[in-house]
Amino acid sequence: MTKAEQLQAVAILVPADFSDHAVRRIDRTFKQIRVERTDPALVTDEMRRTVRGIASFAGISAAMMDALPNLELIASFGVGYDSVDVGHAAAKNIMVTNTPDVLTEEVADTAIGLLINTIRDLPRAENWLRDGSWVRKGNYPLSRLTLRARRVGIFGMGRIGQAIARRLEAFGLPVAYHNRRRVEGLSYEYHPTLKGLAEAVDTLISVAPGGASTQKAVNAEILSALGANGVFVNIGRGSTVDEAALAAALADGTIAAAGLDVFADEPNVPKALLDAPNASLLPHVGSASEHTRRAMADLCVDNLVSWFTERRPLTPVPETAHVKARG
Repeated sequence: MTKAEQLQAVAILVPADFSDHAVRRIDRTFKQIRVERTDPALVTDEMRRTVRGIASFAGISAAMMDALPNLELIASFGVGYDSVDVGHAAAKNIMVTNTPDVLTEEVADTAIGLLINTIRDLPRAENWLRDGSWVRKGNYPLSRLTLRARRVGIFGMGRIGQAIARRLEAFGLPVAYHNRRRVEGLSYEYHPTLKGLAEAVDTLISVAPGGASTQKAVNAEILSALGANGVFVNIGRGSTVDEAALAAALADGTIAAAGLDVFADEPNVPKALLDAPNASLLPHVGSASEHTRRAMADLCVDNLVSWFTERRPLTPVPETAHVKARG
């Protein structure tokens, strides 16, 4: 049997809302089984017998893994995988992969664009032109904030954080960061606590992953430490922010402005943030270009192909890097 024939016999479970490009590749390469969503209640007897892989935007629970006794690999689409129960996957000898690197530059570009939008109020300036206010009322008001002379802190100095830092250096801005640990080889100033970082800067960009360790890490105390001239940008995960505290800080002048691409309960955005005139809001578009999403889809499927032909993953997440292929 050829490798292509071997792959055609491997059943991969794919939810209905998955990437069209990935769906086409999986359909050509594997035995694709579609399901409305990754819900253990929807698992059939055939799926229990045959499914060996899942390709998904994440959201894979322990119960879903337990419902598929022959599951070997979860190919998660995206760099973040906090909605996959990786601890359970590791215990069950299930490999989990994600799609790092291919989205790094796109997300970093978005972060800088969002930062500039937030500080210079560019979306509202464009609306001023489009709705005729420039003709009726004259020039758009001067922006209260500027990027000049700002000090930027990055919460989460991974691949994306470092790409953002390189861009900020080109703007002539000093960069500092907070991580669980210092990153070797980086010359940026390191702060062992998030509060210490917030106190040292006036612009905080969060690229931190989700999960219990970062849940609502950016809270009222951190925002207060950032100060009245402070700008907060979140391009990482909505769960890392206490959104009620952020809305209050924007309303009472604790900080000057915020730019958000991610939210705790997407696509639902708190009304207090929607109503905040000093907030620039995007619908989670950090990596959302056709070019980058296609590259992410290819890496997701390439992980499936590599696992079921070479018996090794291309981009395993750290928690399951030790998992070995069965048989």
